[in-house]
Amino acid sequence: MPRFDSPRLLADIGGTYARFALETGPGEFTQMASLRCADHADFHAAVRAYLGGLSWQDGNQQIAHAAIAIANPVEGDRVRMTNYHWQFSIDEMRQRLGLDTLVVVNDFTALAMALPRLAEVDVRQVGGGLARRPSVIGLLGAGTGLGVSGLIPAGEGWIALGTEGGHVNFGPRDAREMDILQFAWKHLDQDHVSYERLISGPGLELIYKALADRNGVAGAEPLGAPAITQRALDDGDTLCLETLEVFCGLLGTAAANLAVTLGSLGGIYIGGGIVPRLGEYFDRSPFRARFEDKGRFRDYVSAIPTFVITAEHATFKGASAILENQLRHLQASPGSAILGQIRRARSELSPAELRVADLVLAQPRSVLNDPIAEIARAAGVSQPTVIRFCRSLGCEGLSDFKLRLASGLTGTVPVTHTQVNTNDSMLELGAKVLGNTASAILQVRSHLNRDTIDRATEMLLAASRIEFFALGHYGVVAQDAQFKFLRFGMPCGAYTDPRLQLLAADVLREGDVAVVISSGGRLPELLQVVEKAQERGAKVVAITASQSPLARRADVALIVDHVEDIETHLPMVSRILHLLVIDILAVGVAMRRNPDSISALAVGPGEDEAKPGRPGASSVAPGVSAATPLARLTSHSR
Repeated sequence: MPRFDSPRLLADIGGTYARFALETGPGEFTQMASLRCADHADFHAAVRAYLGGLSWQDGNQQIAHAAIAIANPVEGDRVRMTNYHWQFSIDEMRQRLGLDTLVVVNDFTALAMALPRLAEVDVRQVGGGLARRPSVIGLLGAGTGLGVSGLIPAGEGWIALGTEGGHVNFGPRDAREMDILQFAWKHLDQDHVSYERLISGPGLELIYKALADRNGVAGAEPLGAPAITQRALDDGDTLCLETLEVFCGLLGTAAANLAVTLGSLGGIYIGGGIVPRLGEYFDRSPFRARFEDKGRFRDYVSAIPTFVITAEHATFKGASAILENQLRHLQASPGSAILGQIRRARSELSPAELRVADLVLAQPRSVLNDPIAEIARAAGVSQPTVIRFCRSLGCEGLSDFKLRLASGLTGTVPVTHTQVNTNDSMLELGAKVLGNTASAILQVRSHLNRDTIDRATEMLLAASRIEFFALGHYGVVAQDAQFKFLRFGMPCGAYTDPRLQLLAADVLREGDVAVVISSGGRLPELLQVVEKAQERGAKVVAITASQSPLARRADVALIVDHVEDIETHLPMVSRILHLLVIDILAVGVAMRRNPDSISALAVGPGEDEAKPGRPGASSVAPGVSAATPLARLTSHSR
């Protein structure tokens, strides 16, 4: 089995123990250790204590990459544990530990990502059913709380769902569970009782108390979850056995709900600290019967297998998978979308802007949290230089830049690009083409800038005349834009011939707006149009790529970054993206001209649009009714 260039550090951090391991090759974990959190002042001290106790067989080795799974939500750079006092900055910790890469994820996300790597010996199937591959997989884990997640197949990889599904409302199925709910209402002093309140360690204790009250067991001894489990399995205690019975039944219902919600035909997996310790009792418990008790959907859920995760190091495997995916992504396309954009733009930045770029590339998470004064000081530049750097990337300012940077650093991608190959069926090919288009649309959506859209919309509203300019394959975008704005009664034209474009630009005047549409933003003919229009006093709105000459010269630039190889195929996806930007502008103009038109969205199929002369109708422009549904305003010309 191949070995890594250097061992990778993995950690699983809970409120009581911090578990560590080194991964020397895929799935090869060594030098595992479990340290008590209370014995160390902070997370850094615990890591240093673990590293200090390592024995290196090949001499002193440097750890370059690490992945930390922590029982806590992970958002942004700052991690604050909810069940312990440790807190730290991810980027600062990476630097203090001398790491090239430090990935910190929620422990349940790590467990979810471990599922595709588990072997048959790592799980135990409970009941029947056969998993379909590849299909959505569901995951539940009962411990201190109730974790809920899922995996969605995406190309050759998986996307983990970060959910708070444990907090959905508990729904009783019989009189006994109704009594438990009423007991919970009384003792929790809350109207909302979630499944997590019952399917967890504290939930076991609550069920035990509720059943003692229901059964009239006076003076029932207060017991913690481990003691309840031990007395049930070892001593056959009646009340404790009933507690486990209810617990397993509720877990079966929660698992079935997850299965039908996600369509988890790939199976439902049960993890956490409680169920794996129940051993064979869980197989005999009401869990599977309740899982299949789904009324009209009994056959559907009965075909879905359920598994208990028995692997000792499942979280390490998941953290390893996430780290491997991150390293592969960085190698293929270093950094997030905005970081990759900065790398590509380095040669076009001024020396001062280049210092800001180097700072962002070296410490992206620190820049995410620092104020502009601190960023300027760290880069050795003025604060206006920081703003100029942000605007050179197509951002309105530092806040907009940070939003894009934060989006890139989270790594959450709901739809991914999938390579089409010759073995695909027509159905698979169609699904991939549509998926790739959806991926491109979502990427553009993440880069939308409200201020630039607002400014472009205001310019178009105030324009005496609007002229749309495009060349080649993008000519249809200009023609579609002309069609939409003529429907508003707004004077406009579309020019796709270079000679006519220069003639049209030469008669523009102050108060007019030229909308220039170009994928690359480098065509000399369109740049001449911009120069001529601005000489005549007209404003220029560009729909183009960031860091392009067109984006720099325009008064407002709406950024669409998507590269297609026009030598092998027509730029289909790029044109769709540009058409959608035109749609955004059209809807914005329609709403600003007549805010009441938004109510037209409620017009049902078959209902007439408002017509001139009809009561309550008012014309906003010749040939355009006030009640024209916005959905129809965004339909492309045919």
